[in-house]
Amino acid sequence: MKPQDITSVKSSLWIFGYGSLVWKPDFKYKRSKVGFISGYKRRFWHGDNFHRGNDELPGRVVTLIEDDDESTWGVAFEVTGAQVEESLKYLNVRETVCGGYVTKMVDFYPEGEGQSPVQALVYIATADNALYLGPASPEEIGAQIAVCRGKTGHNMEYLLRLAEFMRKSCPQVEDHHLFSIETAALTMVSYLLAAQ
Repeated sequence: MKPQDITSVKSSLWIFGYGSLVWKPDFKYKRSKVGFISGYKRRFWHGDNFHRGNDELPGRVVTLIEDDDESTWGVAFEVTGAQVEESLKYLNVRETVCGGYVTKMVDFYPEGEGQSPVQALVYIATADNALYLGPASPEEIGAQIAVCRGKTGHNMEYLLRLAEFMRKSCPQVEDHHLFSIETAALTMVSYLLAAQ
């Protein structure tokens, strides 16, 4: 189902964020919940030549990779009434401006006992996207993030805010991929500062 088709049948919709949406949704919503989706892992495998990088030095942002044994923590936002169309219009520009994204409806499991899962819309950058960079070592990804900047800000801000969200909102979750890249990027920044 395409996002534009959703507006005609939904008066309420949950949208799952796992990257910058966790701290900067930039659309109006009724409420939000921290939780997770199953069957996906978050990876810094997608390039960004607008928000967090440019054509010469594309930044690295996260996407989701299917993996039956994994889960990804983030935030789901419930939008209702006119917010549904407004948020989808905004997200279609923010998330799919370069193409190569797909949208899926997934089960979102809110944190806390006795919470029932809800269906949530998620945006996923695929390998079809021209900016898809694919896997690399934490050191390579961290070094790339340490030097990239785009129209929205430095790539380091994106990485550090995501790591901060995980530590504050999901302290029980060990996101090895995220934290190993954070360590590598901070090491590279220290090196660059010392070399000046």
